[in-house]
Amino acid sequence: MSEDPWRVFKIMAEFVESFDTLSRLGPAVTIFGSARTQPEDVYYKAAVAIGEGLAKEKISIVTGGGPGIMEAANRGGARPKTVPSVGLNIELPFEQKGNKYANLPINFHYFFTRKVCLVKYSMGFVYMPGGFGTLDELFEVVTLVQTQRIQAFPIILFGSTFWKGMFDWMSSTLVPAGTISAGDLDLLRVTDDPAQAVKWIVDYRRTVGVPDQVLAAFR
Repeated sequence: MSEDPWRVFKIMAEFVESFDTLSRLGPAVTIFGSARTQPEDVYYKAAVAIGEGLAKEKISIVTGGGPGIMEAANRGGARPKTVPSVGLNIELPFEQKGNKYANLPINFHYFFTRKVCLVKYSMGFVYMPGGFGTLDELFEVVTLVQTQRIQAFPIILFGSTFWKGMFDWMSSTLVPAGTISAGDLDLLRVTDDPAQAVKWIVDYRRTVGVPDQVLAAFR
């Protein structure tokens, strides 16, 4: 317990460093998904395509910085070499180390500081198939939009087959129980087309008028 007051300064340092960098990104989208997805997987290839498509539109890519889907999105985002492909990495004993495609890596020790940064500077969110971490981030963002703590940014679920069971459960259980409203499901968009995911983000950007602001090193 005696270490807790000093830990506050470590937490502050993580926020200061990450906020200073990410606040200069300009338009960005965070892509979530499993760290276990392999390069030959259809969802890995789709994440590469989404990352590349967004980068061509001068929209930076933000991921958790690890392997799998995160690697794929950073890989696609780094191809055009026009915007940062950001990896917010936290090393885990069995699953995660930083991927080589994140051309702007930021390392974290604390999960909660990293979670804030995965959301704070993005104007849209793409969720590829994933596990507990992906679901955690999904429901956190949906809750923030539902409670109007953040704007109604596009929340895109990629892979209709993968997400169908969750939608069926929410429709058949949560809505009848009154724990969510039927309209809350409209906060989520589902697609199997990388180009459609990119279009939704681009259309949103045009609607709200998010300006270009790319870090000088990537201009």
